[in-house]
Amino acid sequence: MLAACGLFTAGAVVSIMHGVQQLFAPEPASDFLIAYLVLAVSFVLEGTSFLQALRQARKLAARHQRGLLEDVVLGSDPTLRAVFAEDLAALVGIAMASAGIFLHQVTGSPVPDALGSILVGLLLAVVAVVLIDRNRRFLVGQAVTPELERSALRMMLEHEDIERVTYIHLEFVGPNRLYLVAAVDMAGNCPESSVALALRRVAKEVQANDLVEEAVLTLATGEEISL
Repeated sequence: MLAACGLFTAGAVVSIMHGVQQLFAPEPASDFLIAYLVLAVSFVLEGTSFLQALRQARKLAARHQRGLLEDVVLGSDPTLRAVFAEDLAALVGIAMASAGIFLHQVTGSPVPDALGSILVGLLLAVVAVVLIDRNRRFLVGQAVTPELERSALRMMLEHEDIERVTYIHLEFVGPNRLYLVAAVDMAGNCPESSVALALRRVAKEVQANDLVEEAVLTLATGEEISL
């Protein structure tokens, strides 16, 4: 959230202000070679960071069985989403800035360069708003997707000691970490003391899943409807 707010203020606002100033009070053109060198170095650094984020995003998308962009936007890892979005926006912004400088050099007019700066600012503003919105949703309690809920339900029903599940609640408590609460009907008809021990053991086995931070299981009553 702080990174997104900083991106909006320090990136978008400053870039747009600079572009507007260049439109109304253009400065004399300086050494274009230095500008191209700075942009080239920035492209290499941002591109390296983006490739690392892209590899991580592909790995998580395959694990969650979702599309790459869908998993980045809807996923629960704010760090990956921020790095991926900011690096991608930076690469597109560098391309816009390079085009603006090139047109400035060819035409001699500062207008293309100023418009490029404004477009970069608008791009950063859009990315910042998206990041702020996504992070806000997780801070106030992001509901899990139906696919993830069905996956958790299927995982529990596949357990040999669980006969049926009548209630399940999932909540994100960290990047790719879930808090799970469920009401289950244990297989067989064991004494209460044995059922309590079996329920605790099953909860620990459910917590062994990489996505589950903590699992709380209770017994379902006979009249409750199975999910």
